[in-house]
Amino acid sequence: MSTSQVVADLNLAGAGLGSSLNVGGAAGKKVPQLEVPENDGRPAWNSKLQYILAQVGFSVGLGNVWRFPYLCQKNGGGAYLVPYFILLLIIGIPLFFLELAVGQKIRRGSIGVWNYVCPRLGGIGMSSLMVCGFVGLYYNVIIGWSIFYFFQSFQYPLPWSECPIRKNGTLAIVEPECDKSSATTYFWYRQTLNTTSTIAESGGLNVKMTLSLFVAWIIVCLAVIKGIASSGKVMYFSSLFPYVVLFCFLVRGLMLKGSVDGIAHMFTPKLEKMLEPQVWREAATQVFFALGLGFGGVIAFSSYNKIDNNCHFDAVLVSFINFFTSILATLVVFAVLGFKANIMNEKCVVENAEKILGYLNSNVLSHDLIPPHVNFSHLSTSDYAEMYGVIKTVKEGSFSQLGLDPCVLEDELNKAVQGTGLAFIAFTEAMTHFPASPFWSVMFFFMLINLGLGSMIGTMTGITTPVLDTYKVQKELFTVCCCIVAFLCGLLFVQRSGNYFVTMFDDYSAGLPLTVVVILENVSVAWIYGTKRFMQDLEDMLGFRPYMIYFYLWKYVSPLCLIVLISATVIEMAISPPGYNAWVQELAQERFQSYPPWALAMCFALIVVAMLPLPVVFIARHFNLMSDGSNKLSVSYRKTMMKDMSNLEEQDEARSILGAKPGEVPSSVPARKAYLTPGGNKPLDPNSLSPNSCYGTSYQNAAISPTTPTTPTTPVTPESDS
Repeated sequence: MSTSQVVADLNLAGAGLGSSLNVGGAAGKKVPQLEVPENDGRPAWNSKLQYILAQVGFSVGLGNVWRFPYLCQKNGGGAYLVPYFILLLIIGIPLFFLELAVGQKIRRGSIGVWNYVCPRLGGIGMSSLMVCGFVGLYYNVIIGWSIFYFFQSFQYPLPWSECPIRKNGTLAIVEPECDKSSATTYFWYRQTLNTTSTIAESGGLNVKMTLSLFVAWIIVCLAVIKGIASSGKVMYFSSLFPYVVLFCFLVRGLMLKGSVDGIAHMFTPKLEKMLEPQVWREAATQVFFALGLGFGGVIAFSSYNKIDNNCHFDAVLVSFINFFTSILATLVVFAVLGFKANIMNEKCVVENAEKILGYLNSNVLSHDLIPPHVNFSHLSTSDYAEMYGVIKTVKEGSFSQLGLDPCVLEDELNKAVQGTGLAFIAFTEAMTHFPASPFWSVMFFFMLINLGLGSMIGTMTGITTPVLDTYKVQKELFTVCCCIVAFLCGLLFVQRSGNYFVTMFDDYSAGLPLTVVVILENVSVAWIYGTKRFMQDLEDMLGFRPYMIYFYLWKYVSPLCLIVLISATVIEMAISPPGYNAWVQELAQERFQSYPPWALAMCFALIVVAMLPLPVVFIARHFNLMSDGSNKLSVSYRKTMMKDMSNLEEQDEARSILGAKPGEVPSSVPARKAYLTPGGNKPLDPNSLSPNSCYGTSYQNAAISPTTPTTPTTPVTPESDS
């Protein structure tokens, strides 16, 4: 049987590598082809464990320790876990899975991924990079604070355990600012930050914090300078060590008096809270940020995976590890805070008992008011409560003048603290009462450093990976330059007023921009690219079709929830006066202050600058003012498509030969595979893909079929998207 020879040369350009695929041969002969090498030059994880630890280290951060416990206490205790878990299932895991899948499939950073999914929405990746930059600037300042406390912990007693004594001639008095607040509060605001009373007062650089920030950036730079080759090894320690510390603190905390009171208070459900919309909004926000969605770090890490890695398993595993880490941290925090509450409550009882004794000795109160079984030398909280109730009932008219406190344990437990207030004030105060307190302090702040480092590695990878994918610059040089520039910009946060700028960036640089970024990611995949196409991609990549529930979650549920979240965030920003809690030295307490006009302009500038790439890139590509980046398609992605096309052409040629009638010459035009079409039933014509059409650039170079016979020396040039 005779056949005609079909020859097609595909010239592929991009990623600094050119290759050609020759398809042809006579009947009965194996089709010769030149394949792209298995190692396309892109770094890869040494093991699956290393990758999982990197994703866990990025998603599990400081927020799990000092944000989640606060939200749990504020929003109904154990009842808060119900909306959080529901939203984790319908928003967190699906969107986390989506980011893992697109990164692994296209093997690019955030800029490259969204350029290929939809060039007009390529600004998504740039906005992610901007947000990573803003967050990295102030996040590393927090690591710097932890480094300072870490080194201060190597002394006994701990420097924040007692108020300093000021000598005034022959008199020695307690520092008034410390006496009005507490030793840990004074150490934080005065000896650590040396903070000013307003954001407008710069106060100059804080030398101690500047040095701490410098050390923090050196650590981060060394961790990421070699890419995943260096950061992957760091993750073995930085991701696992916090769990060792948390379990140690949990065991130690459960042995302390009052720890059970704290845990019981924490998980006592207030079911009525579940009906409040604010609880669901805060739960959605926490789910959103806990997994690191929109930052680009998730996509960057997954882009170094093998194409057939089971990213669905990874998404579920990392999400649940994150959830259970939050619960573990909450147990630890409230076991320790329960112990602290008992200490403070006993202190309150002693102080007020001394007041009552004074009133008894001065005949302001009658001895008949004291129950006969009360022993002032061993006064229990229940005895004090009984005595307090009797005195309040008898002296109803003049009771307020006595200045007695009720000393209720519940009131101490209800004092909600979060963020720096929890880590650097409440928790440090509790640790001063631990036996061997310096050891526990060293462990705690070393844990915070590692938690922050894991998140910073992911944040920096979200910056470096898309840039290195797009522009071929030297990795080490670019990383060092990024760290130097970041340190210089970070000097804003180590002024004496720097703490207020940390609050500003935390409130405005990430919240709304990241929510917009993620909803655009969701819409671009589910509605523009097509959920059916994406499901087919996943089936080809994973070897199985994901559960159908993901189709409806990506297409309807997640976008709707994100729209509601954005609306609630905008309303919250509109009705809440923008401001910050300033430390007033004269009063030795925090007081809310509104931002001055220039600071208010800075707040909104952070939001605008972070989201500016979205409309700019859309307009520029709509009017063909900038390239869509199609010439930068990853080599490994092309290789997969090339293999599929080669196999199809071999099958089609064999089919045409076997089914041909005697004397009939088979067609030289191979059939096209219906790449990425809903259900695979409608072929995607490459000629219909315009340069700026969404999802065109991903597959246009790959889905090329020759329409006329060519000679072996004539290449078929793929259409250009640029």
